[in-house]
Amino acid sequence: MPLYEFHCPEGTVLEAAYSMTAVPDAVDCPDCGAPAARRITSVRLSRAGSSAYQLIESTQRSAVEPEVVAALPAAGRKPREGPRYTGNPLHRKLPRP
Repeated sequence: MPLYEFHCPEGTVLEAAYSMTAVPDAVDCPDCGAPAARRITSVRLSRAGSSAYQLIESTQRSAVEPEVVAALPAAGRKPREGPRYTGNPLHRKLPRP
C-alpha cells in the first residue's frame, strides 16, 4: 500500500497507508484534532519487509552503533575427507577435469 502524507495547520506532519481507491482528502490530526490535508508528494511505497530495506537499515545502524564481537565464531562444518562419490549413473557421463 502506498504511504500518504498529511499536513496539519499546526505544523504536524503524519503519514498513513491507504489503498489508492480509499485515500481521503483529509484526516484528523492526532495532536490537535484539526483536519490535516493530504499533501502531494513523490511516490513512496512501503519497503519495510524487503531485504533491500533491511540492508539499508542495518548499514545505517552500523554507522552509529557498530556491532561488537565478543568471541570468535564457532567452527563451521568440516570439509569431507577423501573424494566425493555419487551414486547417480548420469553423473558418470559428465566430463572429468
